[in-house]
Amino acid sequence: MKTAAAFLLLALAVVSPGRAELPPETTSLSCDDFDMHSVGDETSGVCKGAVVVTGTNLKIICDRLEFTATGVGDKSSTVPTLRKFKYMIATGHVVIVQGDREATCGRAEVLPQENKIVLTESPVLVDKSTGWTSQGEKITMLRGERRVIVDKSRVTGPALRDLGVDAGKPASPAADPAKPVPPK
Repeated sequence: MKTAAAFLLLALAVVSPGRAELPPETTSLSCDDFDMHSVGDETSGVCKGAVVVTGTNLKIICDRLEFTATGVGDKSSTVPTLRKFKYMIATGHVVIVQGDREATCGRAEVLPQENKIVLTESPVLVDKSTGWTSQGEKITMLRGERRVIVDKSRVTGPALRDLGVDAGKPASPAADPAKPVPPK
């Protein structure tokens, strides 16, 4: 179990945001069922039931977590030394908390080699520090860029102040841009 947590720490370090370095925290992984195996130079694992991963500036909660990594060293050992993760997939009631941001979805695909996380199945991303919420069909978060790409986006946030000429008066219905305005 501790070895699996170390594997996850390596992958998660790749996708954490590009902020000031936080002091490292011990990574822990708990789940109801854990199965890991190696074939050739690849190691794969599946965690099922009440999966919780915590580490430096990160917490992932889900029903199931799968990962595949490329191994190096003694390939005959039960748990090889791992060089890099190919991917991690969290499914089922996924919650990812990182600093002041929280994402929920049905599926999160962590792609460390591409420095991105892809959220699908009703993804919602909340930035508690700004009060903005993004949701859509797919949300892609890019490491180091503080960039989020949302397909079929719906964004909500704090109220904007009245920017109109007649502040405080209700807005009149917008003119239809397809109809010409008659001269006065």
